Amino acid sequence: MGFFGTILGFFGFGVGISIGLVAGYFLFIYVQPNNVEDHEIRPLVEEDTIRLQQMLPEIPLWVKCPDYDRVDWLNRLIQYMWPYLDKAICKTVRDIAKPIIAEQIPKFKIDSVDFEALTLGSLPPTFQGMKVYVTDEKELIMEPSIKWAGNPNVLIAIKAFGLKATVQVLDLQVFAAPRITLKPLVPSFPCFANIFVSLMEKPHVDFGLKLVGADLMSIPGLHHFVQETIKDQVGNLYLWPKTLDIAVMDPSTALRKPVGILDVKVVRALRLKKKDLLGASDPYVKLQLTEENLPSKKTTVKQKNLNPEWNEEFNFVVKDPNSQAIEFQVFDWEQVSNFDVLSLNLFYLGSYSLCLKVGKHDKMGINLVPLKELYPDEPKIFTLDLLKNMDLNDVQNEKNRGQIVVELTYKPFKEDELAGDFDDSQKKVMDAPAGTPENGGLLVVIVHEAQDVEGKHHNNPYVRLLFKGEEKRTKRLKKNRDPRWEEEFEFMLEEPPTDDKLYVEVLSSSSRMGLLHPKESLGYVEISLGDVVTNKRINEKYHLIDSKNGRIQIELQWRTSS
Repeated sequence: MGFFGTILGFFGFGVGISIGLVAGYFLFIYVQPNNVEDHEIRPLVEEDTIRLQQMLPEIPLWVKCPDYDRVDWLNRLIQYMWPYLDKAICKTVRDIAKPIIAEQIPKFKIDSVDFEALTLGSLPPTFQGMKVYVTDEKELIMEPSIKWAGNPNVLIAIKAFGLKATVQVLDLQVFAAPRITLKPLVPSFPCFANIFVSLMEKPHVDFGLKLVGADLMSIPGLHHFVQETIKDQVGNLYLWPKTLDIAVMDPSTALRKPVGILDVKVVRALRLKKKDLLGASDPYVKLQLTEENLPSKKTTVKQKNLNPEWNEEFNFVVKDPNSQAIEFQVFDWEQVSNFDVLSLNLFYLGSYSLCLKVGKHDKMGINLVPLKELYPDEPKIFTLDLLKNMDLNDVQNEKNRGQIVVELTYKPFKEDELAGDFDDSQKKVMDAPAGTPENGGLLVVIVHEAQDVEGKHHNNPYVRLLFKGEEKRTKRLKKNRDPRWEEEFEFMLEEPPTDDKLYVEVLSSSSRMGLLHPKESLGYVEISLGDVVTNKRINEKYHLIDSKNGRIQIELQWRTSS
């Protein structure tokens, strides 16, 4: 009975299954539900932004957000360069990791940790879009959206107590939105001094991890725990406003920021040559720091004196004591009059223009002192022979032209004063250099750029600064409606300029000689200095008066000794 019951039961099961399948098929084909509604079909333009993002989650950022720019060219460049970037990055990782591993493994009693395999795979990261911020500071801010679904192979072998274990990382996925800031921008390659990296949101990180061939990420709960731990740890370190700071070059050298002050005392001159027709000279000294575009400084004129004594003191702000030098030029002052004309040259320039050039001051000699010959905070007296020029091979320099006696003292800034200037993209203002008047300070004017300046006859703009009777000028840029100067000027003041104004004028001068339209004003502005005394630093764009659309960006700093 048992055998026959089993046979009948088997056939009964097969027959039941067959009947059930046939019945289900007929019900599915011929029986229609009555409560099913037709789907509403609408054009995509009628959907709102949130609904579209839910329907199409993989839309690139440059489509969803107009602030993001498309960077397909960058993705193509990385794709072509990836085989070489892979090897270069892996080599750098090995070089950086090797000393760190060698330092750490003795603490854990591990014999060795080696990379048996290290490659980033064949799939490069892609940029979904790039947002660039425009600021008035010397910085460049970028926010790329990066996705990398790569196939790296990182195999690490760990040896300890005579045993060997291998850890393998593969199938890495990283989605991140970093903010990359290059600042300050400098005129030396690679044109930025520091890189600041931070994350605008916690990154998504996913990867496979094998230990001795077993997939650890398949353990229930471990995968989620590892992901959340990585997000939290990375977020705590680099989530905005926290940053990863990478120094590329020394900002003080790149920006040529002040590193000290040079005190110069022009004492006297000895045995100068006669330059006047009556057997005397009227000497004065011009002083200038090399590698600077600042105007030179002058002593007073000593009338009819071949051994003049000045004892006059001057201050210069030093930016590179290893390469700069202080230059002294002695001139014979000549007063142009109807009876004493040194030279008169007439040049015929056309039917309507005539240029008249009258006289010049005779140079009596020149010499200089490299600042690297000075010891910090130690006064040193130099007696310099006056030369015809600075060509040491010129035989004319062998003639005796007299001497000049000067006293020089170089006072470098303190290290903390130098470091403090670059903490926040130059937003923190340095203290004034040593030797600054006790109740005064140093007014620094940085002329950055101008926009939409246009003249009627020519566009060769330069900026003229006028403050308390002292005039300073930038270089002239030819044929430019949007000039960029990036020039810095300094005014040493005895008291804060609380109620004073700085006169800034943009002018254009003709590149051709002549009297017809030689110079014209492109606009001006008067800047009250009370705010800069209070706030220490101002960096703004000002609309130019008497200009249709012209603007100029001026940065002001007030540096005091306290």
